[in-house]
Amino acid sequence: TRSLLRSPKGFPKLKNDSFLRAARGEHTEHTPVWCMRQAGRYLPEFRETRASQDFFATCRSPKLCCELTLQPLRRFPLDAAIIFSDILVVPQALGMEVIMVPGKGPTFTEPLKEVEDLLKLRQKVDVTAELGYVFQAITLTRHSLEGKVPLIGFSGAPWTLMSYMIEGGGSTTMAKAKSWLYRHPEASHRLLRLLADVIIDYLVGQVAAGAQALQLFESHAGHLGPELFQDFALPYIRDIAQAVKSKLKEEALPLVPMIIFAKDAHYALRDLAHAGYEVVGLDWTIRPQEARAQIGKDVTLQGNLDPCALYAPKEKIGELVKKMLEGFGTQRYIANLGHGLYPDMNPEHVGAFVEAVHAHSRHINKH
Repeated sequence: TRSLLRSPKGFPKLKNDSFLRAARGEHTEHTPVWCMRQAGRYLPEFRETRASQDFFATCRSPKLCCELTLQPLRRFPLDAAIIFSDILVVPQALGMEVIMVPGKGPTFTEPLKEVEDLLKLRQKVDVTAELGYVFQAITLTRHSLEGKVPLIGFSGAPWTLMSYMIEGGGSTTMAKAKSWLYRHPEASHRLLRLLADVIIDYLVGQVAAGAQALQLFESHAGHLGPELFQDFALPYIRDIAQAVKSKLKEEALPLVPMIIFAKDAHYALRDLAHAGYEVVGLDWTIRPQEARAQIGKDVTLQGNLDPCALYAPKEKIGELVKKMLEGFGTQRYIANLGHGLYPDMNPEHVGAFVEAVHAHSRHINKH
């Protein structure tokens, strides 16, 4: 059986496809729900599994990634799983060293400082050689899910990855990375193109390994205004959707739904609606009705409860979920938070969120 678990074939039949149906704009009995960072430090079992291991060593262990991906599904009736990994595995594949510093987060030992530093990056990346451990984790997890819910694969988007590679970690202003866009536009495009090419192969590889949907995280979109986004983010976001789809066709792989989540980019929602993604993810800073008006009826929306709402009492969480569902409507909609779960959140409140989405959406659908 061991070899079977490793083969991206003969996957168990999917039992709950509500997430995929909503992504494709088909009718669902209830509104599907999952949470960004659902496999995370808010779960004691996650902290236990992760305790002895370096973070990126965990990412490189298919067995641990599988276990961490499954943990939240044992607790909550979520409608999708998302593979446990990190967006910074792509810069690692380009040859950069990233370490997880306790209390500080991901840190690049040698960030990109000058344009010449681009020459240090691998110009051609064999994603199977560099990121095969993610593909193995996806295949193992897809089998281990036993068809319970679909499995989502993901990647960071080019601008978000570029900003980390230049800043060397998190930043409140992204001033170093943005200075490249103004001072070195050509070199910036070279780097973004290199990243996009790796991301395209990486996402296609995830589908080949068994991912049933893909999410692209443009987490740092909010640091760009409309002009910079138009020049340095949107073209690559569009290109990734188009290229992934044409490669999936070429390789006779399933055409899986794709989600774009560009945090704090309300200024670009109309463009994102036409960027080639079936689903547009939203943060909590926009009203559901406004988002729907800008995005139109042909794209599914995902989001957007303020993660901090989960600190509220459970009854209040239920009220907020009901209001959110009334704003978005229960169809062509996937419930989620407007960003990831925080480590100090109470798992019971996460459960209350998931159950409220199911209960209220079923009630609205009946009436």
